[in-house]
Amino acid sequence: MPDIKHFDPDATLETVVRLFWRQGVASTGIQDVVTATGLNRSSLYATFGGKQDLYRAALGRYLEQRSQPMFRRLAEDGRGLPAVSEFFGGLIEARCSGEYARWGCMVSNAHAGAENSDPEVRAVLDQHHHELREAIYAALVTAEAQGQLSSGVDPGASADLLALLAYGVNLRSRAGADAATLSRTVSAALDSIGVRAAA
Repeated sequence: MPDIKHFDPDATLETVVRLFWRQGVASTGIQDVVTATGLNRSSLYATFGGKQDLYRAALGRYLEQRSQPMFRRLAEDGRGLPAVSEFFGGLIEARCSGEYARWGCMVSNAHAGAENSDPEVRAVLDQHHHELREAIYAALVTAEAQGQLSSGVDPGASADLLALLAYGVNLRSRAGADAATLSRTVSAALDSIGVRAAA
């Protein structure tokens, strides 16, 4: 008889995403996963593989369901600078309030953790960075076309800077930085590259 799963792998993976996102890989043992999901080890291993396989699946799901929709909205927004400003405002709000406050970003956390020693994880981190940078770049190209950028501002270099700033917001919020401080930093960074962050 075929093995019939008596649990929802999709819902289980979402639980695991939250666990690794909040605690990180180093602080999460397989028993933590067993406790959080209510499944036994054999069911977890049979469905997802070992802990590292489970983490990779969770990281991929985070990118697909949380990061990529944000990037698409930013790239396709069509408003230019207001979209960039709104992107950072939403990022700060998500990182400093609500259910996931002080969790940071699962991808940014991986950049700073031991999990980035895994080549497959590094590939996901590189993909995330590329998509983040390209979304910001698309918004800045739109801003340039609409005359929203100060003279001499390079959308490519500015996209590189703002992508790194997004990681900084994620990591500093996890460390306890408040929303007002992060917002001031973002405003200063936008001003420093000559961007008039329209509302």
